[in-house]
Parts: sequence; C-alpha cells; structure tokens
Amino acid sequence: MSYRSRITALDVAQLAGVSRSAVSRTFTEGASVSPQVRARVLAAAETLGYRVNLLAKGLKDQRTSIVGLVVSDMHHSLRAQLVDALARQLMQAGYRPMLLPVEGEDGMAHALHMMLDYNVAGAILTSDAPPASIAAECAGHNLPLVVLNRDSAGATYAAIRHDAEAAGALAAETLARAGCKRVIAVRQSRPSFTITWRARAFAARASALGLDVDELIAGTRHDYDGGRAAGLAFLPTAARFDGVHCGNDFSALGFLDALRGHISVPGDLAVIGCDDIAEGAWRAYNLTTIRHSMRDLASAAVATLTAQLTGAPPQRQQILPVSLVPRGTTPPL
Repeated sequence: MSYRSRITALDVAQLAGVSRSAVSRTFTEGASVSPQVRARVLAAAETLGYRVNLLAKGLKDQRTSIVGLVVSDMHHSLRAQLVDALARQLMQAGYRPMLLPVEGEDGMAHALHMMLDYNVAGAILTSDAPPASIAAECAGHNLPLVVLNRDSAGATYAAIRHDAEAAGALAAETLARAGCKRVIAVRQSRPSFTITWRARAFAARASALGLDVDELIAGTRHDYDGGRAAGLAFLPTAARFDGVHCGNDFSALGFLDALRGHISVPGDLAVIGCDDIAEGAWRAYNLTTIRHSMRDLASAAVATLTAQLTGAPPQRQQILPVSLVPRGTTPPL
C-alpha cells in the first residue's frame, strides 16, 4: 500500500496564492488576516485535506493543549468510568487527553517523563497513592497537577476527593439502622488513602453508635480476588458478626461470592460497599452501597486544572458529597 506525503502549510499557501505566514495566521486564533485571504486559505486547506499539526505547534510554543491522564488499576470498572468522564469533559473544554496507564512508582515516573517530553499543558492523576516525588517533580517543571481522591496536606498540587469520612460514617449508620450490633470493616492490605480513611471513619462512627467493631485485612488488592480472599478468611468467624462494610464495591462482589452457600445475606449478615459500580446493581449482587459521582469528580478536576492554567494557585482540597444507595444486601431501612 502506498501513502501520499503529508500535506504541509506550504502546499496550502501555493494553492491559495498566499504566503506561508498567511496560512499560519489563518490557523492561529486571534492573528490578523483579511477575510478574503482567510477564505482562500480555508478553501485550499479543504481541497488538500490539510490539518494543522497541533503537536508540532505546541512543541514550538513550549506548551500543548494535551493533558496527561495518569491512570492505574484500569481493570477496575469505577476507574474506567472516571477516565471516560475525564476524557469527554477535557475534549469538551478544548483539551486533548493523553492516556498513560501505569503500575507502581517506576511506571508513574516513566509517565511523568513522557508528559514532559510532549510538553503537556497539565496532568490529572487518578491514583490515590502517588509518590511524593512525582508531585515535587511536576512542581519543579511548573506542570499543573490535579490528584484525585487523595489528601493534599502540605502538597503543591490540587486535590479533589469524595468525602471518605462521610462515606464511612454513613455505612456505619446504615448498618445500625438495619439493626446490626456487631460489625466489621473488611479491606485489603494494599495502601489506599480513601479506603483507609473510610474504614477509620466507619469504626469511629460505629463505636459512637454503640456497636461492637472489628477489622479484617485479608487479600492484597482492592478487587474481586482480594474481596473473595477476605470472604474466605471471614467465614470461620462469621457467626460473631451481623454487619460488614467492605472497602469498595469491587471487593464486596468477591466477598459476597465467597459467602454463597454458607451465609444468608441479608438474613444473617448485612453487607454494604462503597463506590456504586455498575456491577453492584446486577441481580446476582444487588449491593447496598455509597455513591460518589464520577461525573462530578471529573468536572471538578477539569475546572481546577483550567484555573491553574490561567494562573490561579492550586486549590488545596475539594471534597465532594456522597449518598446512600440502598439495595438488597441490607434489610429494608
């Protein structure tokens, strides 16, 4: 297969009968060019199929309209939902999202170097545990950075998160209203800012409500396999409890499957998760959960990044509300 050579601005200039600089001004917002020349240039560009090389233009201008989306745990449906919302809203705002899937600190560092190579306008990190060195290096390169679902105390980046404390407290209150007396917070060993804070808030609120509270950390990742491992570890002591708060919905699905055939939910045990992933509403699970909006999180992230790009200092922290989604793994409230 043969490919035609790329059409250049010089080709457009020759067909339109204008200078190369006139073509450049036509495609530069705010530049001075007469209506007649603009019309001839646009007609020639349409005929030739010319497109401005925005990447090359951005490199020349020292900044592109590309925004790096640094994403971990892409197998998690909530993360995919967030990335979709971010990409759509970035494009609507005139940015060009560049997806950079990462795993671990080495992957994060590689993503940062790639963003710097492309002179991105800014970056949004969806990991709730980014290395401190990444934020410091972004600040050193004057790269606006928004981190989602992480505390920003003492940081140089903007942080936006859902109200993890309110989510944990709401989970405890929901189990208390369901009549539970002995509850347990179940999570995995992998560090997670939001899940740890939710678990602490859950324990504090449950204790304040007079419930007996315990904690189980089993499994590694906060996903289906981690939840199933936690469910299997929970079974030998299940008779001691009547309520469970899982760290997130993804792990709650594995936890529930581990209990099938052994424990009646919600007859013997009430279970509540957090995140409101789509799979939680499936008939096989019908999981009671705590919702926090990915669309609202994406909107806040894009607005915050735009503000930084126009010279505003990083907004240290924004906290977004959560709400209860009652379903079938808790008794009717």
